[in-house]
Amino acid sequence: MRTTELSTTGIAIPIHGFGAMPLSIQGRPDEAVARRVLHAAIDAGMTLIDTANVYCIDDDDIGHNEALIASVLEERDDREGIVVATKGGLRRPKGAWHCDGSPRSLRRACEASLRALRTEKITLYQLHSPDPDIVFETSVEQLARLRDEGKIEHVGLSNVSVAQLRSAQTIVPIVSVQNRFSPWFREAADEGVIEECARASITFLAYSPLGGKRLSARIGSIPALVAIGRELGVSPAAVTLAWTRAKGATVVPIPGASRIEHALDSARAMLVDLSQEQVARIDAATFSTAK
Repeated sequence: MRTTELSTTGIAIPIHGFGAMPLSIQGRPDEAVARRVLHAAIDAGMTLIDTANVYCIDDDDIGHNEALIASVLEERDDREGIVVATKGGLRRPKGAWHCDGSPRSLRRACEASLRALRTEKITLYQLHSPDPDIVFETSVEQLARLRDEGKIEHVGLSNVSVAQLRSAQTIVPIVSVQNRFSPWFREAADEGVIEECARASITFLAYSPLGGKRLSARIGSIPALVAIGRELGVSPAAVTLAWTRAKGATVVPIPGASRIEHALDSARAMLVDLSQEQVARIDAATFSTAK
């Protein structure tokens, strides 16, 4: 397994993490399948697991994904080498996704995550998204307090800009930024977030690196990905993950999966490295988001 460091924490993480969200949201597999997928991903080396309290069906199902992960980890002898990153700052009323970054809500969410994950301290706790109705720094200050109280070890952010990242760093050390990034959605690179993370040695967790459920189905029809996959003897999805990783010194893709074969392919992609010429070909390729 190829590893890197979570920012400058000294914590080793794989160069590809596992996004556990598909195991708990709408259309999720049954629990037995979900458990097998998690075990397979970990066995294959994806020992960084990304979750959130709101990876569930609705507010009555909060913590589903975290509890699933906790129960799987209890079955493993290698639990100490597995890093779980979770998030707070959203709600799921009737299945919708709503921001709630108030200090009171973040504290309640963190404490509920501690219970769901069956742990006394969360290794990496991330603000899921800035709340437009709450001063951003107020949310970050609450995470700093939770860190000072020993409920979380390290603080991360998600769905943030360079300006928000820099502001947060004046309040508490930030070790990760989790933003969307794929060949279809390149805002994190275009707007400088990936570059800023590399400059500050902050791990950039690229979520939806295969484009998300709808767009990932198109990977096999993108000529550049197919051609490079043939050159390297790997799948077009593996090429996509290698391209994502190649776009920044601290980029760690966190592909999700609800099927074992997809999890294993993402793990095998950790062995794939692209040449500069191959990266440039993907850069120049057309990735349409049109339906």
